[in-house]
Amino acid sequence: MGATRRALPLALVLITSVARADGPTNASAMEDGRALLTVTWAQALERALKANPSVAVANQEIERASALVREARAGWLPTLTGNGSYVRIDSARVFAGTVTTPISQWNGNLALTVPLVAPTAWANDAHAGDNRDVATASAADVRRQLAVAVGRAYLTVLLQHREVEVTIRARETSAAHYDYAHTRLATGLGNGVDDARAEQELRTNEAQVKNAETALVRAQSALAILLSEQDLVDATDEVALGAAPTPDAALDDARARRSDVRAIQARRAATEHLRRDDWVYYAPSLLAQAEAFRQTATPLQPGNGWQAGLVLSVPLFEGGVRYGVQRERRASDEEARVQLEGLLRQVSVEVRSAFTIVRNADESLQSARAAVAAALTAAALADKSYRAGASTNIEVIDAERQARDAESQAALAEDAARQARLDLLVATGVFP
Repeated sequence: MGATRRALPLALVLITSVARADGPTNASAMEDGRALLTVTWAQALERALKANPSVAVANQEIERASALVREARAGWLPTLTGNGSYVRIDSARVFAGTVTTPISQWNGNLALTVPLVAPTAWANDAHAGDNRDVATASAADVRRQLAVAVGRAYLTVLLQHREVEVTIRARETSAAHYDYAHTRLATGLGNGVDDARAEQELRTNEAQVKNAETALVRAQSALAILLSEQDLVDATDEVALGAAPTPDAALDDARARRSDVRAIQARRAATEHLRRDDWVYYAPSLLAQAEAFRQTATPLQPGNGWQAGLVLSVPLFEGGVRYGVQRERRASDEEARVQLEGLLRQVSVEVRSAFTIVRNADESLQSARAAVAAALTAAALADKSYRAGASTNIEVIDAERQARDAESQAALAEDAARQARLDLLVATGVFP
């Protein structure tokens, strides 16, 4: 290897590697040289909510529910129908010398039907409106779930960038140590065992770099799928999570803001209305009908005229359908009530535990960063001791591994802190 790398002390490699920029590494570039699509936190959420198929499907469900409201409303609105007919028979019908039925007959009429009392139609209209509210709330919850998935995928990309940085630093550190051990062997000052150990550590770190880069590509692929992109998507290092509410107001905010709670509440309201409106299956209905006609005149029928009437329908017995519907609606209402109560208990637990988890994650991150500083110091001292001949390279390699592990744990702790804060915002309904 080159003389410049061989002359580079391990301590200097450690110091310069820590001072390196924290942005995403170049390992995320495509093999064909094209730059990755890089999005910010806000851009990732915006793209996902605009292009993800699940959001489009949820929006169409709202449109479908609105169309069903229009269909249900037609049940209690007036209807006007125009009819026409023409009939030709084999011969005219004659009675006592008078044509009673001409050989050709035509008829045209306008029929108007006005529901005056239509309890079932009124209830169906109201229930369709409830279903539209449920679809709207469910669509909001779909967007929440998608935003959470995008947020987690985004943070995973950042974590894998950190892992790539850690493994690259470990590889460069082990490469510097291997260059030094190999130089000592070439000049007759070292031994083959130290050289082989140093090379083994270097090759292990090289393999870990490739594993970390593979994990990064997988994370970028997952983010691209959520954003409905055709190429890999990378993330910037800026994460705008927003401020969390105070612990005192968090629980009330969660119950008022969370879209999953609102979706279950909308479903519960819909089932309550269904159960409340069981009476319509026992109520009578009243229709007003009017008809104006013009037709072939005969001695027995006028050529034009009109007629009107009222039709009253009273359901007496329908085979037990009403009772089955009543039981079904009671069961659905009870299911919705149990689900809502269970979700509210879950929200309470999630909110209370989220604050504790965030505090523990922040403290863990501080300890992990302190461990990194101590491990880097130990690695530098071990290298210095080895170069002075006071120890073997076993201590150096062990110190390098501990430094690498400490940096990896710090990356995981940083991701855990971010994920915990995201979970807190999700639990309290602040995110998205």
